[in-house]
Amino acid sequence: MGFCLFASVSIAARHALDSLGAARVFVLDWDVHHGNGTNSIFHASREVLFASIHQYPFYPGSGPLADAGSGAGEGFSLNLPVPGGSGEDVFCGLMEHVVLPVAVAFDPDLVLVSAGYDAHRDDPVGGCALEPGSYAELTRQVLTLGKPVGYVLEGGYGLDGLAESVAESMATLNDAGEPRPQPRGPLVEKAAAQVGRWWDLEARP
Repeated sequence: MGFCLFASVSIAARHALDSLGAARVFVLDWDVHHGNGTNSIFHASREVLFASIHQYPFYPGSGPLADAGSGAGEGFSLNLPVPGGSGEDVFCGLMEHVVLPVAVAFDPDLVLVSAGYDAHRDDPVGGCALEPGSYAELTRQVLTLGKPVGYVLEGGYGLDGLAESVAESMATLNDAGEPRPQPRGPLVEKAAAQVGRWWDLEARP
């Protein structure tokens, strides 16, 4: 849809499943754009849990909350749209109260992060309000799963914000610490009501 030549994370997930002995892969996409390619590729699969936190409405226009997958994969696509201007409390709140409980129940062998940094507050393309430290906090949350993690760099169009945010992520991968508790808020409650149709959201890392 204009931003990616290859669905690199999807290729990596498929390779892990087919050739590296993984039975389940969790793909987390926090790029400001919906991860429509990964969503489509694994839409009917139970082998891949896909979670996308993305600005909505926004290009490419896909990824409403109601899209939870199809067929055998129903419930395995977590599309978590957020309005423009959303910051760390929204992104990390969705992670703590919706994404992580599902990931714990799914019990992946591998976690792959579509690590786009265009939700940074200064990004000229996106419209969200994350700080470089917000990506450190998201990384702390990912690491609570205690699983092998691979990051793949995706969006980010303001070079200073991109560089600072990547540096925060990499430093946190080396020395995580504990994530901070996050508020629930109405957006989290709405997402939890949808996702809770398929998953027990009381599970914790």
